[in-house]
Amino acid sequence: MATEKARIPEKERRGLVLVLTGDGKGKTTSCLGMAVRAVGYGMSVVMIQFIKGSLHYGELDGAKRLAPEFELIPMGKGFVGIMGDKLAFSEHVEAAREALSAARERMLSGKHDIVILDEVNVALRLGLLELPDVLSLIREKPENVHLILSGRSAHEEVIRQAHLVTEMRCIKHPYDIGIEAEKGVDY
Repeated sequence: MATEKARIPEKERRGLVLVLTGDGKGKTTSCLGMAVRAVGYGMSVVMIQFIKGSLHYGELDGAKRLAPEFELIPMGKGFVGIMGDKLAFSEHVEAAREALSAARERMLSGKHDIVILDEVNVALRLGLLELPDVLSLIREKPENVHLILSGRSAHEEVIRQAHLVTEMRCIKHPYDIGIEAEKGVDY
């Protein structure tokens, strides 16, 4: 005899604005966890990456396994000014603006339940995006879409617009004792 799983009763969704920030590890990982949870409920999730884009990360392959409900779109040009970045700053600015435009288009399409802007807070802090443009996107969010903005150093005004803000705080990190990033844990 098959038992039916107990489910939370369906209710009309009120789309939230969530901000994941801070200097600790786990912001993108938390976004990916919410994506997996939402896909489990048959929801459609799109994640636009504002900084990552030039390197290969495990989440790229993991996202393919969750398709078509989950789509991950790396649109950044890589880490700005570090890790051997030789691109002109203007190229990073153009990539970030294109990512914000793609995010707006996806958010307003009516096709996605959750839109994740991975590392958008960093793009804003670095001057790749203008604050009014990000705030405009937040204000344009349809009522039933969840919008998640991740990245360290979230702007105070972005924080004010959010329904939920979580700050990841680094207490201890293996990098501090010379342990490099680990596949499957860090990338």
